[in-house]
Amino acid sequence: MTLHIYQARLLHYLTESDRTERTTSDHSQTLIAEQDITLLPVIAGVRVYPEYIADGALVIDDETGLIINYGSREAMLAEYVLTTIDESRESVQIHDHRHKLIMPGFIDTHVHYPQIDMIAAYGEQLLDWLNNYTFVTEANFSDPKVAHDTAQFFLNQLLANGTTSAMVFSTSHPLSAEAFFTESHRLNTRMITGNVLMDQNAPATLCVPAEQGIRDTQNIIDNWHERGRQHVAITPRFAITSTPKQLRMAGELYASYESVYLQTHLAENHDEIAFVKQLYPNHKGYLDVYDDMGLLGRRTTLAHGIHLETSEYERLRATGTQISHCPTSNLFLGSGLFDLPKTLNYTGVSIATDVGAGTSLSMLTTLSEAYKIQQLQSNQLSAHQGLYQITLGNAQSLVLDNKIGNFMPNKEADFVVIDMNATALLERRMAQTKTFEEQLFVLMMLGDDRVIEETVIAGVSRYRSDVS
Repeated sequence: MTLHIYQARLLHYLTESDRTERTTSDHSQTLIAEQDITLLPVIAGVRVYPEYIADGALVIDDETGLIINYGSREAMLAEYVLTTIDESRESVQIHDHRHKLIMPGFIDTHVHYPQIDMIAAYGEQLLDWLNNYTFVTEANFSDPKVAHDTAQFFLNQLLANGTTSAMVFSTSHPLSAEAFFTESHRLNTRMITGNVLMDQNAPATLCVPAEQGIRDTQNIIDNWHERGRQHVAITPRFAITSTPKQLRMAGELYASYESVYLQTHLAENHDEIAFVKQLYPNHKGYLDVYDDMGLLGRRTTLAHGIHLETSEYERLRATGTQISHCPTSNLFLGSGLFDLPKTLNYTGVSIATDVGAGTSLSMLTTLSEAYKIQQLQSNQLSAHQGLYQITLGNAQSLVLDNKIGNFMPNKEADFVVIDMNATALLERRMAQTKTFEEQLFVLMMLGDDRVIEETVIAGVSRYRSDVS
């Protein structure tokens, strides 16, 4: 076994219980900004604080892939390197990133891996965009080679953008989920996906009868759920493309498991909402369709949720159902402006790219657009709020914060090394900043895949930029 010590500036986010549990050996090197910065929590009632260590070190066990410790560089070196070494002590490898920033890996809670091939498709809003581009592209995934090659490319692109975990849509072909899991398992990334359930209002080549679609999902659960770091999500695309029978069967399957996820879409577009009302005239609204079918719950993530009534917000809160905010997608398709603080007042909100309606796999670029959406509504999105959301916050939303999301000991060592001076513009702009918070805001607004120098998965480096 080798211990790896990553020397760098460290930034992550702690809950109140984390902070109580944590004993820092050198408090002078640690800033917990609890008075100046107020973060809206993803989990109601859980207080969250940023912790920044300007001269820090992260200690990793390469055998287990877990975090052993973190703290000031001086303290970590003293504890793991400079003490008397006897024959039983592990070897130590030091990685010097002292001019870089290390953060927990970014988490994307809603993205379609097959749509990477039709990202930036021009000129439509949601329903026409699906018919003219998405369904045409997804039909290609009946070919195992297309599925495998796309999954491999997509996952490598996530790593290049600093994303270490994601909740992902495949297609209605079971082999698309199999291909994704196979490649994710090889990389040892913690991922969530499932075959897409559709049995109406889509091309016949993509529609699968309700019983067969559920059997396919059951087989994927049997083969992949909690195998290594893989998780399965029951995945009806949305109410328009599923019959009541299919949705109800999905709800029954969901109720039979405590740890399986469910993902779908909700209230993204006005025409979509009107179509749902036409298809389900006896329901009170869009969310009520899912509620009636047994699809709501703490492990359910509904993408978008832009256009909701007060009663729907209250039902989300009562069931613990999570909303995934997809800024670049909402802007690209002209879907509407998501009210982040309002929704967080009711239930957990994660932030996601939603590629291919989303226009970037970079969670930093996604935060940049999220900031602008809030500005248009006279809301604020601080850098700390955004960076908390795409790390610990998204982990909390997915009920994975016991495994990933910050640097607490015994969590999995998924993290990114960030070069905050990666471009000439960033370097020039950073030179004008006066505070760390200002630097983080510049990173949030101007950062993208170019700032990701290295991505580490369970203690193993899986991506390095060409320039390092």
